[in-house]
Amino acid sequence: MHILEIPSFFTPNGGEFCLEQAKALKALGHEVRILSCVQLGVTIGLKDYLLLPYHRYEHQRDDVTIYQSFQRGLPKMVHHNVMRWVSIVESMFCDYIKKYGKPDILHAHCAKWAGYVAMQLSKAYGLPYVITEHLSLMSLEEEFGKAPSDAWQIPFLRQAYKQAAMVLPVSEELVDEQACYFGKDYRWQYLSNVIDTDFFHCQSRPSRKGRPFQFCCVADYSYRKGYDVLIPAFEQLRCSGANVELKIAGRGTDTAKFRTLLSEGMISYGLISKVAVRDLLYESDALVLASRSEVQPLVLLEALSTGIPVISTNCIPQNLRIEGGCTIVPTDDVEALTVAMQQVMKQTYDGKAISEAISLFSSPEVIGKKLENLFSDIIASC
Repeated sequence: MHILEIPSFFTPNGGEFCLEQAKALKALGHEVRILSCVQLGVTIGLKDYLLLPYHRYEHQRDDVTIYQSFQRGLPKMVHHNVMRWVSIVESMFCDYIKKYGKPDILHAHCAKWAGYVAMQLSKAYGLPYVITEHLSLMSLEEEFGKAPSDAWQIPFLRQAYKQAAMVLPVSEELVDEQACYFGKDYRWQYLSNVIDTDFFHCQSRPSRKGRPFQFCCVADYSYRKGYDVLIPAFEQLRCSGANVELKIAGRGTDTAKFRTLLSEGMISYGLISKVAVRDLLYESDALVLASRSEVQPLVLLEALSTGIPVISTNCIPQNLRIEGGCTIVPTDDVEALTVAMQQVMKQTYDGKAISEAISLFSSPEVIGKKLENLFSDIIASC
């Protein structure tokens, strides 16, 4: 099959899930590329806005060809920026098919806006498309306002869902969460995110005797990630006499504003590489994520795959609640999070069993084969 992946956002703004799925499909022998237009913001990431290339170009990443461009967004001009992004992707697709021919299927990541442009390309070129959906309810509320909403974007995205050959939410809960905006009048089936389980392989940790218990958190600095809950919980833990450390990584966690929130026993690194994330996980005894809204956070999959337990809130999906590896607390509850961290420090766990449980539903082999079968069925039915 010839498969074209179209992410709504990509490096330097995340989107690793798209690359991992492309790699999984390519490993099965398929022709797979990524077409990516990333919108840059002048108020967020000024350096990228000024210095990243102004032209379209191809490059290789992990042996996957990426046809890349960057769009300079205009502040407070959402409609203009969206329609400009759509037109750029449509133009890039014209260039793409001149060089590589028409793909057999389009695989969009998030309806907003890759799913919408895939629908437009489907109409123009007679191609089926699938949408993998990752966006959380809180991220939609931030842009559209709480439901019911009359935001102009919603009818476009509702149509993108309805006309897709299949929508693949990365958690079953996401369908009900988003129904207040998009309804349920579309075909869907749950499919987990994929992670590189060979890269994030299980590894034993050093003995805890005579050293601090090390928690880590890998999350961007935003209200949704709950640092205003995690930091007080960790401070309470230290005040109780626990010998603990907390290491933090993620976009914005190296800013002066964020570092004013930190106290003894905490250190932050800012945005770090994939290799550095793995190194941090291997140095840690547990990962903690105090999020208020999630779909299926990759970092929890990665941490569990390396063989350490995780603590998170009741917003994470059931598919991540691995027995013996995941402790769940209510959102916005400092006391409950403190207690959970205390309990995890006392527990023993089977890291190999935790890692194997993740591989059963999130490994490249498993997800790649499921996508291959789905895409083959869709193409055959067209």
